[in-house]
Amino acid sequence: MTPLRLLMSRLGAQAARLLAPRDVQVVSWQRRSSGPPATFPISRGGGGSSYMEEMYFAWLENPRSVHKIRGHHVAQLDPLGILDADLDSFVPSDLITTIDKLAFYDLQEADLDKEFQLPTTTFIGGSESTLSLREIIRRLENTYCQHIGLEFMFINDVEQCQWIRQKFETPGIMQFSSQEKRTLLARLVRSMRFEDFLARKWSSEKRFGLEGCEVMIPALKTIIDKSSEMGIENVILGMPHRGRLNVLANVIRKDLEQIFCQFDPKLEAADEGSGDVKYHLGMYHERINRATNRNITLSLVANPSHLEAVDPVVQGKTKAEQFYRGDSEGKKVMSILVHGDAAFAGQGVVYETFHLSDLPSYTTNGTVHVVVNNQIGFTTDPRMARSSPYPTDVARVVNAPIFHVNADDPEAVIYVCSVAAEWRNTFNKDVVVDLVCYRRRGHNEMDEPMFTQPLMYKQIHRQVPVLKKYADRLIAEGTVTLQEFEEEIAKYDRICEEAYGRSKDKKILDIKHWLDSPWPGFFNVDGEPKSMTCPATGIPEDTLIHIGTVASSVPLEGFRIHTGLSRILRGRADMTRKRTADWALAEYMAFGSLLQEGIHVRLSGQDVERGTFSHRHHVLHDQDIDRRTCVPMNHLWPNQAPYTVCNSSLSEYGVLGFELGYAMASPNALVLWEAQFGDFHNTAQCIIDQFISTGQAKWVRHNGIVLLLPHGMEGMGPEHSSARPERFLQMSNDDSDAYPAFTEDFEVRQLYDCNWIVVNCSTPANYFHVLRRQILLPFRKPLIIFTPKSLLRHPEAKSSFDQMVSGTSFQRVIPEDGAAARTPEQVRRLIFCTGKVYYDLVKERSSQGLEEQVAITRLEQISPFPFDLVKQEADQYQGAELVWCQEEHKNMGYYDYISPRFMTILSRARPIWYVGRDPAAAPATGNRNTHLVSLKKFLDTAFSLQAFEGKTF
Repeated sequence: MTPLRLLMSRLGAQAARLLAPRDVQVVSWQRRSSGPPATFPISRGGGGSSYMEEMYFAWLENPRSVHKIRGHHVAQLDPLGILDADLDSFVPSDLITTIDKLAFYDLQEADLDKEFQLPTTTFIGGSESTLSLREIIRRLENTYCQHIGLEFMFINDVEQCQWIRQKFETPGIMQFSSQEKRTLLARLVRSMRFEDFLARKWSSEKRFGLEGCEVMIPALKTIIDKSSEMGIENVILGMPHRGRLNVLANVIRKDLEQIFCQFDPKLEAADEGSGDVKYHLGMYHERINRATNRNITLSLVANPSHLEAVDPVVQGKTKAEQFYRGDSEGKKVMSILVHGDAAFAGQGVVYETFHLSDLPSYTTNGTVHVVVNNQIGFTTDPRMARSSPYPTDVARVVNAPIFHVNADDPEAVIYVCSVAAEWRNTFNKDVVVDLVCYRRRGHNEMDEPMFTQPLMYKQIHRQVPVLKKYADRLIAEGTVTLQEFEEEIAKYDRICEEAYGRSKDKKILDIKHWLDSPWPGFFNVDGEPKSMTCPATGIPEDTLIHIGTVASSVPLEGFRIHTGLSRILRGRADMTRKRTADWALAEYMAFGSLLQEGIHVRLSGQDVERGTFSHRHHVLHDQDIDRRTCVPMNHLWPNQAPYTVCNSSLSEYGVLGFELGYAMASPNALVLWEAQFGDFHNTAQCIIDQFISTGQAKWVRHNGIVLLLPHGMEGMGPEHSSARPERFLQMSNDDSDAYPAFTEDFEVRQLYDCNWIVVNCSTPANYFHVLRRQILLPFRKPLIIFTPKSLLRHPEAKSSFDQMVSGTSFQRVIPEDGAAARTPEQVRRLIFCTGKVYYDLVKERSSQGLEEQVAITRLEQISPFPFDLVKQEADQYQGAELVWCQEEHKNMGYYDYISPRFMTILSRARPIWYVGRDPAAAPATGNRNTHLVSLKKFLDTAFSLQAFEGKTF
């Protein structure tokens, strides 16, 4: 094979053309050491040069150059000088760092002083066109092998690679003015003295201080300053607990007394809820950026100890802020994520979040990731914590450049952060800054790290703090005097002492000061709803008809849809003429009516555009033109709010976190996440536990996110049957033993007091109403909806427009309305149930001719429990046995939740009997016959009027 063909076979013809400049000849070279032959494009310069000199020079300047590719492996990144940031002490033999390795390239020492003409593909020459080989090597090593280690050559875009090379190879580019150095010193002073102050005042308190990586504060401020300079107005941050208080104080600029008062053990809470520890709280602040004199809004999103759980939440909130500002390119709103090294490498949600970064409906146009690389995870050595060389290697999957930097070189850190901010603004892509540092104390201030890392911590105890090292350097070079440095320290210490004095006057903690997502104007001054009422959720019939008409048409001319879809649209048109709606049409009408009222609707999840069960079809696809689509919902009204429906990546944890963050940004949006199947929220359980269930209690964070979870026992196996309602009900905060007072505003007050709302609608109309109620309520609560599968096409699961027109509302309980209701004194059994099983019960009752003896009542809202309506139903059928019937197994579903609440409302005077499947380990069977046998068994029990005779409850 010829050398040119060899090159093309290895790189591909197109890559070879892109990489080779016009003056390149392609040659083949067999290295004397073992290994396969290598082929490189070279630039021939300077007559009389030996072949091997040219070969080496070309190799250096080729985009496959070892310095650019692997220089970071030998860069001096560890401030302690005892570990290798890449977990490997091996030095690549083809990196020339000493004269004795010249023989590797058939070079003599004298060859190093020969001059070479520089090709246009390099920036190391600056204004010089020729350099000696010795100087070339020196400059490459200074760029790639010192305190900054660059990983970018895996990026498959030549322009982006060249941009990075220019930022780091250009001679003298990393220069700072005296004022910039003084500013950096002042920021280091604030960062370190804040930690010192906390250590002096509260030596026995956990605070997860930043000691060992104090440079993170000026690093973040540099990113914000540079971004503000380029037009950013809103920065949303997410981070773990280490350094959070310092960031709140010196980046967000929260009042110090608000932080210090958190350490008072006698502080009383002014708000309901459990609150959270001080190093989990968030903050929102609008202020002037002093570096640019421009207004900037900074928010730090509250985060639990699930370190990386906040990542997608920040991204969703950022996306929403960009959407509402019309910032489609991310030039006004951006996100910064701070990570720990162990969590960044170890937690899968990091990978999920990265894979959202370039998806059209999820991209935030680039995030700056800052990794606080402690080189340890709690007590775990990094060699036991990851399989990759660096903790940041996950970022390579999206071609994000990774800038490793020694955190004890403040100027290198600041320069890298400035470049990172520029990169994000220029290319709208993620970038990672890896601050290789150390943790001066243990995992927290009460922890003893010498138990497990004795050698590391012996070195840390000897380590000179970065502030002293940098101050000594600036004093030596005359940038500042010792007196000025000491005055800067005294000035900040005085600020802390004064704030500490003011903090002693605070006896009440108002956690609203710690909101990361305030909604101005939504609540009244005291944070309470404007009223405890909810208007009727029905809409005019002409609106229903208009939405139904659009839902059954194709608004675009010349748009050819699938023939099967044509039948579905004709079916919708027929239902509209008959004034009825199935599940899909009722959802269409709920969304469409909210869009008319100016409410943005966003529906996200796996396959939501069509619907997992092929029922929704909100995005139509032209059968003749690739990627031509139509969203009829966006053609309903001339000035409607926009509708966003987007298929997500095959992610639950990341995507649900994203949608939660999106819902944080505004109360005037209906944000829904749909699981492909019911229990597919399993892998998103962390978001549910840490943010959705507990968000208001911990952070007074109202959030109206809606979870649509397909649920129903239909013999389809465990993973495709149950949405695990028992989990949501177990986490509901209404008291099973408290008999409520049925006041006039009981229904709305009960919703306001709960942590979330759990419903299982049995009619399309009720689904329509509960979606609209979610927005019309004067507050926001998460809404969990167990949605059907078989009911999507069940002939009985349709609703008349009469149940959806003006004046109608959501029914928390749907009572019996048949023959049994007309003669309640003759009813022998009252069955309570929820969801799909109602239709099985009605069919079985009819087949046994028990319509007058058995009444069936549906609980549509399960939590908060409708005590008032349940009591009303039970009182109507005084002589009837009470039965709870569910299709789920006894240890799952709803029974354990509803049973004690029935006992409370009935004063334990009447038992509530259980009918359903026996307890089991798995939520459903995958055997169709077994499913049908168990269904028949519990239906027989439900209508056996002697089933409970002689039994005690």
